[in-house]
Amino acid sequence: MTGAAGNIAYSILFRLAAGEFLGTGQRIILHLIDLPFAEQKLKGVRAELHDCAFPLLDEVVCTSDAAVGWKDVDYAFMVGSKPRGPGMERADLLKDNGAIFVGIGKAMDDHSKRDCKTIVVGNPANTNCLILQQYAKGISSDNFTAMTRLDHNRALTQLALKTDSKVTDIHKMCIWGNHSPTMYPDVRNCSIGGKPALSLINDDWKIKEFTPRVQKRGAEIIDLRGASSAASAGSASIDHMRDWVAGSSEWQSAGLLTDGKQYGVPAGLMFSFPVTSAGGKFSIVQGLNMDDELTQASMKKTTDELLAEREAVAHLL
Repeated sequence: MTGAAGNIAYSILFRLAAGEFLGTGQRIILHLIDLPFAEQKLKGVRAELHDCAFPLLDEVVCTSDAAVGWKDVDYAFMVGSKPRGPGMERADLLKDNGAIFVGIGKAMDDHSKRDCKTIVVGNPANTNCLILQQYAKGISSDNFTAMTRLDHNRALTQLALKTDSKVTDIHKMCIWGNHSPTMYPDVRNCSIGGKPALSLINDDWKIKEFTPRVQKRGAEIIDLRGASSAASAGSASIDHMRDWVAGSSEWQSAGLLTDGKQYGVPAGLMFSFPVTSAGGKFSIVQGLNMDDELTQASMKKTTDELLAEREAVAHLL
């Protein structure tokens, strides 16, 4: 786990050690990776992990050395990234993080297992992931994903609250595109308690409240609690990885590398699609109707943003 001294990682690590990702029959070793100045804090996190006496936890490695951190890793949670500072343009953020993910990709290529599965959580997640897989050339691009499960989970809960339902009553909802305010939360195929979602919610609420709330939920959380959504981001990353490994016939949302053959999205982007999972692989849900005007406009907006992000880091690709 990168950024392992940070708040998101802190919300993930204890759940991994308790077996919430790979189950209670799988022993694990945790590699906590961060910058040199954070190594003392990493040792503190390790001390707390030790104090929990987790039955499944064999070892905790704390390091800023890539050769140590990435050696023989099976699963990678890419939590660390440079945050956007005051006055920083998005293009500058992309370039700064791009350079970081070039180095991580090379380290993974040199040291990680060839079947290592990776989720990128650190923002801008989609384009960070695009750069990462470019430099980890010995690992299949299918093994690199960007997290939009947080947006997916947020959308599920907003629908459940609106319709007085449980999130488990909701099926076939998805997030298209970028993990940013241009994402498209799509309820056209969604059912709630066996009924079409569109029969339970009206267009005015969907367009004016639901969509912008999901798109801007991260900013709302910061306004409410004075800090970013660390716990929900951590939880979503576990959901994403668990379903990827264990399999699920339920629709999920995940950012995958495009090949130019899916729903008109150009090749060479990390783009969120509705997916299911089986045998350790994600499969994009096929055959969905994308012809209505709102869907086409939404898809174009988020695609254009990802194209612009790719252009900003073209020198790294």
